[in-house]
Amino acid sequence: MTVYIVPKRGFHKTFAIFATNYGSTDRRYKLNGDWIDTPSGVAHFLEHLMFNTKEGNALTKLSTNGASANAYTSTNNTAYYFECVDKFSDNLKILLEFVSVPYFTEENVETERGIIEQEILMGKDDPDHCLYYGLMESLFEHNALRIPIAGTIESIAQITADTILNCFNVFYHPSNMVLCVAGDVDPSEIINLAKSILPGTTGSLPQRDPGIPEKLTPVRYNFSKEMDVSLPIFFAGSKSPPPAYGRESLSYGLIGAIALDILAGHSSPLYFKLYNEGLVNSDFSVSFDFTTDIAYSFFGGETRDPDRVFDSIKEEIINISKHGPNTSYFNRVKKAALGSYTRSLNSFEASCSNIIDGYFRGYDAFEALDVLSAITDSDIMSFYKNNLSPDNMAISIILPRG
Repeated sequence: MTVYIVPKRGFHKTFAIFATNYGSTDRRYKLNGDWIDTPSGVAHFLEHLMFNTKEGNALTKLSTNGASANAYTSTNNTAYYFECVDKFSDNLKILLEFVSVPYFTEENVETERGIIEQEILMGKDDPDHCLYYGLMESLFEHNALRIPIAGTIESIAQITADTILNCFNVFYHPSNMVLCVAGDVDPSEIINLAKSILPGTTGSLPQRDPGIPEKLTPVRYNFSKEMDVSLPIFFAGSKSPPPAYGRESLSYGLIGAIALDILAGHSSPLYFKLYNEGLVNSDFSVSFDFTTDIAYSFFGGETRDPDRVFDSIKEEIINISKHGPNTSYFNRVKKAALGSYTRSLNSFEASCSNIIDGYFRGYDAFEALDVLSAITDSDIMSFYKNNLSPDNMAISIILPRG
């Protein structure tokens, strides 16, 4: 297992994150020569169960030690983390032990199933959740991105203790994991602690099947639903080709983020125009993200006229694709991105999260400043032409009831 240490001399706080390269989209994998299909939601279910130990709940132990701890499951990975100002070694020992030693029983699986069912039902009543997955279902025909990370009521009903244990054995091996610690710590102490707790054997990296490749055209172009909102909210977006592995992956993500910021970020000409017309507010956002096999852009927020805002964005995409971004504005956005990344180095959590994302995607997160500095306006134009075709966009809208 790879271990990263980010030295922060003189700081009292310490942050640690222990992550596996296993997320909600990893639904098919090879085990003992056979391909195994799993229901949606297993990675998230497993995250919930990992806190159970024979001695009690690990989260309670960490809290008793004064640590603030939590975990998350994303489309790409699952991570467990804590921060503390005291008893760091004790807390790290707890973290490494409960994430590496499974304790699954039929009883705790059934208990957790009920908790996750309530989480899924709450998501169905959340307008933002329905809005996002309305767009994902519109864009994707096969990819697991179209299904909520927690799964569905029907899919988690199929999950058994054996399902959970198989996925743990395949994806929670140290060779598929990474540990990152930031703080005023002794690296040798961390390495020795990890060696004393984690398995000493070398495992093979999981072989996964990403599924049927997606076409760039959406499954449907429009989705709408009435819910309890005061004004319509919308998300619009499109699919992009999958990212490369390594430094090109880092560059792809940074170019995409800058391109969308230029398009409709809070300092863009389009945002000011729409804001002055009363069509958007500070809730409006843009984002570019990707998994190992697909990328996607989306943007949106609250508006009284989603179709008009959507049309304005498509017009701006065509304009920038033809003429390129304004040079001074492009330079300003790039400088802002450089400043934002530099400021993020003050955050223990951001530094460690960037490091583990980079590790799983094959790049060094600290190369981001060099990659950002090398981005040109030609890169932005290429991104628009290859990734933001107005003809390939879909829109999801949540309307006020009635």
